[in-house]
Formats: sequence, C-alpha cells, structure tokens
Amino acid sequence: MRILLLNYEYPPVGGGGGVASQKLAEEYVRQGHEVDCVTTGFGDLPAEETVNGVNVYRVKVFGGREKNSAGLLSLLSFPVCAYKQTKKLCNNKKYDIIDTHFAVPTGPLGVWMSKRIKTPLNLFIYGGDIYDPSKKFSPHRWALLRSVVNYVLNNSNRVIAEATDIKQKTEQYYKCKNPIEVIPVAYNIIPFNAVSGKELKLSDEKVYLISGGRHVRRKDFGTLIKVLTVLDSNNVEILLFGDGPEQEQLRNLAAKLGVADRVHFLGFISEEKKFQYLNASDIYVLSSLHEGFGIVIQEAMQVGLPIVATNYGGQVDLIEDGVNGFLVDVGDYKAIAGKVKIILDDDVLSTKIKRANREKIKEFNATNVAKQILRRNEKGDTFI
Repeated sequence: MRILLLNYEYPPVGGGGGVASQKLAEEYVRQGHEVDCVTTGFGDLPAEETVNGVNVYRVKVFGGREKNSAGLLSLLSFPVCAYKQTKKLCNNKKYDIIDTHFAVPTGPLGVWMSKRIKTPLNLFIYGGDIYDPSKKFSPHRWALLRSVVNYVLNNSNRVIAEATDIKQKTEQYYKCKNPIEVIPVAYNIIPFNAVSGKELKLSDEKVYLISGGRHVRRKDFGTLIKVLTVLDSNNVEILLFGDGPEQEQLRNLAAKLGVADRVHFLGFISEEKKFQYLNASDIYVLSSLHEGFGIVIQEAMQVGLPIVATNYGGQVDLIEDGVNGFLVDVGDYKAIAGKVKIILDDDVLSTKIKRANREKIKEFNATNVAKQILRRNEKGDTFI
C-alpha cells in the first residue's frame, strides 16, 4: 500500500508524538508498504530525504520554532504551508490511506486531502491536541479550537487514541460522533551497547533516579527535584536528560533547595547514550502533570527499570500499581520519595518489578500494533 503520513513534527524535530509517528511509519515500511511523510522543516534539514525507508518532505512554516517545541504561529501555519507539497504528492501518487497525527494543527490538512482524493483517513490523537492542563492555549479551553477539533474528529474514518485517558478526555470535552479506538504507541526493542556506570562517570556507591524529556511545565521536573529534600541521603542523585525553556528555573530550584550537586543535567543526548544511562540507573521517575502516553516509560521498561509515576494520563495504561511500578498523585513529591524508598529497601520487590517490565514491553510490539491499525475499520473501509 501507499500511505501518506501527515504530522507537523517528525524526528529529529518535536517530541513524543513525532517519535510515535516515526516508529509506526518505519514499521509500515518493514511490512512492505510505501510511506511518504509531510512535516515541518527546521534549520538545515533537507527539504526531501529518505530516512529508514520513509520518504520525508519538510515544508517551511511561519514563525520561529525550536527543535523540540513549536511556537503558536508555526503551529497554526502548518496546514496552510504544507498544503501545496501535500497536494503535489496526491496529484502524483494514489494513496490507500492517510495517517494524520494530532487533531490540531495537522488535522485540517488531513481532512482536506482525504476529501479531495477520496481516501480513508486515520486520525491519531495524542494529548496536547486534546488536553494539556499546563497550557493556556490547550484546545479544550477555547471554543474556536474545540470546533476545529470537532470538525477533524467527525470527518475522519477512524479516530485512534494512544491511551484510555486521551479517549476519556476527548469524550469529555468534544462532540465526537465516531467511536474512539485505543491503540498504544508501537515499540520495538532498541539495541544499544551497555556500558558500566563507571564509564558514564557514575558512582557505584550512589543510587540514581532518572527522568527526561522536554523541560517544559507539563513535565513538572521541579517536583522530582523536591524528592531529594525527603531522600536526605547524599547517596541518592538525579539524572535528568533533555532540554527546554524550564531548565534555568529548574537549576535555580535545585540551588535554592541545596541539592544542586545532586541533580545532573545531561542535556540532549543520543539514543545510545540515553539507553546507557537508563540501563545504569536504579529507578525511573515520571513526575508529569499529565502525559498523553509516555514513550520514555516504554524505554525504561525495556531495560527493566522500576517506575514511579504520577497517576494522571496515559501512563496509567502502562503501569499496574505494585506490579511493574507505582502510581502517585500529581505534585506529591513526598509520595514519590516514599515509593522510591520501598523499592530501594525491598530487593525481592525490585527484582519482581524489573522482570514484570521486561515482559510488559512485549505488549507494544510494533509489528502487532501496525497490523491492528491497517485493518478493516468500523465503517467498512478496506485498508488491507
């Protein structure tokens, strides 16, 4: 089949939604399908290139953006700016499916093209396009944006949420006439060369909590840093990878709390290095105000890390409390510290959780997820 994938973000630009679409696109290619992706241009990235079998077309948008986050103008302009390139592809090729990732800003472009070439449209909703409690311009707060989301939801052949929480938020805030399917983010085991903690300049005498992602308000890394004030042993430290607009504020908080020497800001690191740090750490902590899904939790599962996470968002689908991790209330750093202590003090429980996570990650096998998506939908459109 020929599949047209539309997403305003696609690696190396953007965050989790871009990574999710990339994993799916590359799995489509592995299964023998042809995939063209239209996404946002950035810096000196080529306007056209083939990456791991996926034909990527990048278009310039209005307004500035950073590599890991987009400004409002660039978001709003993407459907218009990408229309010409998308129309050109549709004129030259006959597509069997259009995969559109994010109801906004990508959604309207997907609907326009689907109607124009009369091709079934899969809409993938992730979180920020439906609900983000940390953002003033979250679509659920504004009538105009809700109307756009409703338009996209009700003009798609299938609506696919990455987690139960996103399905529930969509049903709560929008008028979606289509049934919403929950299909998790695809995942394949990522190979890496494991190294010792010593090679990463980590101490064998210390315990390392690790977390990462874009340093934005929604991730609430400040709550994670506060955990160190409860875990008063100098043997417990934090490894924090990623970057973003909140980093200076986080550094200032660590200094104010007197734990600056126990918080290690790793910055942007390669996939290889990220997995090396994950593999050498003791516990993964997700302190987010809300998560659409939490791909990094899958990555932590791959290496068998125990996980302590907040209980608001898609991560609830991934973690069974007391079985493969623990769930705590948002913002409750004392509860996070308490669960960390339980894991550190109980070797039998820790081993059990590690084993459970290595088994749990198999549920998200990309081959099976892709096949689940490429099937006959509920309206009778034949995809394969």
